[in-house]
Amino acid sequence: MSKKDSAGAAQILAYLNEKNRPFSAQDVFTNLQKQCGLGKTAVVKAMEQLAQEGKIQEKVYGKQKIYFADQSQFADVSDAELKKMDARIAEISTEVQTISQSCRQLDTELKELNSSLATAEMKAQIQELQAECSGYRERLDEIKSAKNHVTPEERQKVYKERETYVKEWRKRKRLVTDMVGAILEGYPKSKKQFLEEAGIETDEDHKVTMPNI
Repeated sequence: MSKKDSAGAAQILAYLNEKNRPFSAQDVFTNLQKQCGLGKTAVVKAMEQLAQEGKIQEKVYGKQKIYFADQSQFADVSDAELKKMDARIAEISTEVQTISQSCRQLDTELKELNSSLATAEMKAQIQELQAECSGYRERLDEIKSAKNHVTPEERQKVYKERETYVKEWRKRKRLVTDMVGAILEGYPKSKKQFLEEAGIETDEDHKVTMPNI
């Protein structure tokens, strides 16, 4: 056996002792291919040689050969230690389930974000909403400045329209705020910088206060 093969066999032996579980030659070749630099044939020969020397154990199941560490080198495990191991396995299994659930939740959130509007589309909607709100404000100002007398019915109609517009204003402002908030979650700059770059003007920029209904 060459020095390279001897070194590879030593690595295989150390690997089987460390993992202490059954492996086929294919498994070992796949797991240690980069580490050992041995071809599959060399791995098979090394494992057969280790088995012949009694350094590892070999079991044959039909055409399949399974190799594992020599169990005589390990100390016996007491029932108490086994119970402790079982408890640790149960604990780790619970952690795995929790992490898996978190991963599924994050995956769902990612899919929702991917299916949401693109930044350009959001900017277009924000500008459209701003234009509509501006039109509502202008119409409201015209109604307030009207000097002609109106009947109680007309006045009531105006009040209802005002209430509708203010509700729509509040609704659309909240929509814009939510969309901007969603963008800012993945935006590397501040909210102020985003609003400036997107050309978004807020009510506060114009010192406009939303009236109470």
